[in-house]
Amino acid sequence: MSKAARERSARERLAAERKRQAAREKQRRLLTIVLGSVVAVAVIVVATVLIVDQQRKNGRAEAHKGPLAPLSRQADGSIVMAKAGVTKPELEIFEDFQCPVCKQFEDATSKTVQELALQGKVKVVYRPFHLFGGQPDPVRSNSLRSAEAALCVPADKWISYHDALFKFQPAEGQKGFSPDDLVKWGKDVGVTDPNFEKCVRDGQKKSTVDAMTKYAFQDRGVQGTPTVFLDGKKLDQEQFMNPAGLRVSIDAARAAGKK
Repeated sequence: MSKAARERSARERLAAERKRQAAREKQRRLLTIVLGSVVAVAVIVVATVLIVDQQRKNGRAEAHKGPLAPLSRQADGSIVMAKAGVTKPELEIFEDFQCPVCKQFEDATSKTVQELALQGKVKVVYRPFHLFGGQPDPVRSNSLRSAEAALCVPADKWISYHDALFKFQPAEGQKGFSPDDLVKWGKDVGVTDPNFEKCVRDGQKKSTVDAMTKYAFQDRGVQGTPTVFLDGKKLDQEQFMNPAGLRVSIDAARAAGKK
C-alpha cells in the first residue's frame, strides 16, 4: 500500500472514530436530558403531594360565604336546609365524610343544592351516618369521628363545617380527622359553643350517629354513599352527580307536586 493510500486510510479511520464518538456524545447528552426531565417531574410530583398533605394537616377551614336558606337540626340529628314553609320536594342526602364519591358529589353539586334551597325550590335534609363501621381502621375511625363531630356543630355552622370535612378528607387508608383538627376546624368556621370541644373529644354524639346509621341501613335500605332520595324515591347517579341532572329531577318533582 502506497504512503498516500495509508494516509487516506488513516484519515478515514480517524473520521469514522470521530463520528462514532460524536454519536456516543449525542446519546449521552440525550440520556442526561431525559433523566433530568424525569427527575424534575418526580421532584414536582413529590413536592406537590407534600404541599397538599401539609395544607390538609395545617389548613384553615373557611366559613361559608354567601346567603343560605335557613338551617335547623332535627331531633334525629339530621340537618334541614329550607326556606320557611317549603316542605316539598324533599331532597335527602345520605353521606359519610370519609367517602370519596361523597366528596365528588359535594364538589360537583353543593352550590346547586344550596342555590335551589335558597330559591325555595327544594327542602334539603342532610343525613350523615357511619357507613364504614365494618371496615378496618383508620377508615372506620375516620368515618365515626367525623360524623360525631359534625353533630356537635350548631346548625347555623353546618354547611361551613360540612364543607371543611370534605375539603380535608383523608385519602382512603390514611389516618385523619384527628380530634385536634376537628376542634380546630370548628373554631375556624366560627363555632363558639364552649361545649363543642368536649363534645368532639368525648364522642358525645356516638349514640346519635349509631341511631342515624341504623336508620340509613335498616329503615331506608341505604347500601352505599352518596345515596340521594327525592320525595322518598332513590335517584340514580346520573340524576344527582351533576348539577344539570339534579336541577331536572327537582324541577320535575316540583311540577308533579303542582298537579
